[in-house]
Amino acid sequence: MRPTRTALTAAAIALAPALLLTSPALAAAATAPAATASATSNAAAASNAADASEPSSPYDTMSEEDLRIAVLRILAAPDSGKGVRREANKALDGTVEDLRTFLKTGYRLAQAEDDRVAIFTILAKPESGKAVHREAGKALDD
Repeated sequence: MRPTRTALTAAAIALAPALLLTSPALAAAATAPAATASATSNAAAASNAADASEPSSPYDTMSEEDLRIAVLRILAAPDSGKGVRREANKALDGTVEDLRTFLKTGYRLAQAEDDRVAIFTILAKPESGKAVHREAGKALDD
């Protein structure tokens, strides 16, 4: 039962940005290339995007209102954990760039933190067996 929940959570995390970003304001920007994970690649992608007059991320062309709505949607999701709520509130209290940073990378990092907490919570339960410990270890190694 628990590995199924973990698999569903992982699938939800992977699909969340696509599902949350289906507003009309993002429809035109949905075809823009996503920025890569490394900072060097981000800088190169931003440079190339500026040269080609294309945004490196759909968040670069969003208004402050659209950014706030996207963060509020994440915040309102019932499966948002403490880390996501903390980081989303920090972004909402900050600047437009704070909102963009949260949507580009902060959300995924906070969600990963919440996922690790959930895995450790499962591991702390006395009824967790060897298979659960093995699979949790694999999930934590990723």
